[in-house]
Amino acid sequence: MADPASYRPKTSDIPTKPGVYRFRDEHGRVIYVGKAKVLRNRLTSYFANPDRLTPKTRAMVFTAGSVEWTVVGSELEALQLEYSWIKEYNPRFNIVFRDDKTYPYLAVTLNEKYPRALVMRGDKRKGVKYFGPFYPAKAIRETLDTLLRVFPVRSCAPGVFKRAEASGRPCLLGYIDKCSAPCVGRISEEDHRQLADDLCTFMGGEATKFTKALTVKMQEAVAELEYEKAARYRDDIAALNRVFERNAVVLDDRTEADIFGIHGDELEAAVQVFHVRDGRIRSQRGWVVEKVADTTDAEFVEQLLTQIYADHADRIPKEILVPALPEDIEDVTTWLTELRGSKVSLRVAQRGDKAALAATVVENAEQALRLHKSKRAGDITTRSLAMQELQDALGAEQALLRIECYDASHTQGTNVVASMVVFEDGLPKKSEYRKFSITGEAARDDTASMYDVIYRRFSRYLKEKVDPTSFATGEVDEATGEQEKKKFSYPPSLVIVDGGPPQVAAAQKAMDDLGIDDIPVVGLAKRLEELWLPDDPFPVILPRASASLYLVQRLRDEAHRFAITFHRAKRAKSMIASDLDAIPGLGKAKQAALRKHFGSMKKIRAASVAELMEVPGVGEKLATSIKESLEDASLTGVNMTTGEIVD
Repeated sequence: MADPASYRPKTSDIPTKPGVYRFRDEHGRVIYVGKAKVLRNRLTSYFANPDRLTPKTRAMVFTAGSVEWTVVGSELEALQLEYSWIKEYNPRFNIVFRDDKTYPYLAVTLNEKYPRALVMRGDKRKGVKYFGPFYPAKAIRETLDTLLRVFPVRSCAPGVFKRAEASGRPCLLGYIDKCSAPCVGRISEEDHRQLADDLCTFMGGEATKFTKALTVKMQEAVAELEYEKAARYRDDIAALNRVFERNAVVLDDRTEADIFGIHGDELEAAVQVFHVRDGRIRSQRGWVVEKVADTTDAEFVEQLLTQIYADHADRIPKEILVPALPEDIEDVTTWLTELRGSKVSLRVAQRGDKAALAATVVENAEQALRLHKSKRAGDITTRSLAMQELQDALGAEQALLRIECYDASHTQGTNVVASMVVFEDGLPKKSEYRKFSITGEAARDDTASMYDVIYRRFSRYLKEKVDPTSFATGEVDEATGEQEKKKFSYPPSLVIVDGGPPQVAAAQKAMDDLGIDDIPVVGLAKRLEELWLPDDPFPVILPRASASLYLVQRLRDEAHRFAITFHRAKRAKSMIASDLDAIPGLGKAKQAALRKHFGSMKKIRAASVAELMEVPGVGEKLATSIKESLEDASLTGVNMTTGEIVD
């Protein structure tokens, strides 16, 4: 850990203007981003008596190795820059709001010739109309199924649509009247688009218009004694009412608001939001976040609003109700208004129906935090205990916050690959997993492969090692002028290799050859699950039922899974190699043209140069090359009975 006094800037050097500051660790990684009205006041507070700091703030300043700041013109600019940097660097000591899942939307693809209604997740696409988000997903799927009875728009995938169009027969939905079957011409393009527009209008809140129209049709059918048709209209009206009544009316039908509720303790906080549109609760979302920094309710709300709405301006309602107002309420309101393009009201509900609903949202947040803690309490405790046990067993000086595990995989020495998996704070960090292809002399055995992988990984680490005070996060690509993303800049607290003393010795030799002596290396042998240290004749035996043994087993199993997955993919690719691949000038497109023209490799081999030239794109020179290459390849084969190679 660094001493904060070693990098504390002079008070006189810190400006007294608004700005954004970043704390970096000794490896140059940004670990915290913050903003301040007066930079000097805020930054000096971090370098007060360490005993007066809260535990998490103290951990942050002792983890950091430097601090830097950027002066901006106003508090609004500071707010925007703070969000940009949090999104870019993902600092470990900042609160980051992430959904535990991607919420589903009801989408209508108005950008297609025949619009399609479907449940969609992920980023929004241009030309697609979205309604939601909805939770749970089952609710919107049932809603869509009901709506297709009244608005039978296309809901099938493009492949299904094309097959029905080609065969002249609709899919099942077309037969049960839940699709108007534009694929077979039962409805014109214009009429089908009108159906899609009506569906969008209904989901936009104008349900009364359609129920009234259906009621009139039902009465007319009854008057004409067409009771079956009347019953159909009656059922359609009931279906629309079921959909419309899923969302209870709670406020005035002109209300468009997001209502937030927060409940937390000193460690974590749960956030819930009700999305109210047209006076109805259309959907609900929730987050549980770790309070890695000491923030007031006002600061917490400001960070929440910034992260939730920054990339989703289309979701900002007219009114936002929060438990506490941000300190910079004018700047936050101005920012939200600019994003939305019209006035946004940000306030705390004091009385009436909105205050009652806000209390319900807080109650939901309280329940969410209680449920989260019941699920995670044991997990958090176990992970912390596992890392502490492993550190004590190995006699490591530093906490094992980042562990990397390596494994090699091959089939009888072919298609040799290796994997690197990363666990931070006891959890997998899959964005930093890496795969290695191993060829040449390094692929002769497991020890050579392990040496090669460790040497390659940590030579990149040395190459990409950055100055802790540098603003740069990566090297600049001379061709594009853009910064390359650092892949190996951050060293682990521990390296685990899959294997016993030979593999450990190979990995340690690679570290020694690179001059790295501050990263411990151990091997995990499968037979007795013991840990082998370099140059130690006796292994470290972890208790059978210990959390630390479970942690290293998870690491080893994850590394093995990742390596074997890569190996299988590489092996599968090699098994479908063709004699055509080795012919110069014959790419994938021309190979496909040859197969399409002749139908099989046997016929391609039997074809003459003139016949080969009949294939589009194959000239005389290439045809001759194909003929000669395939004749040479046919001279060598395998006896499928004995397995012998015959010349």
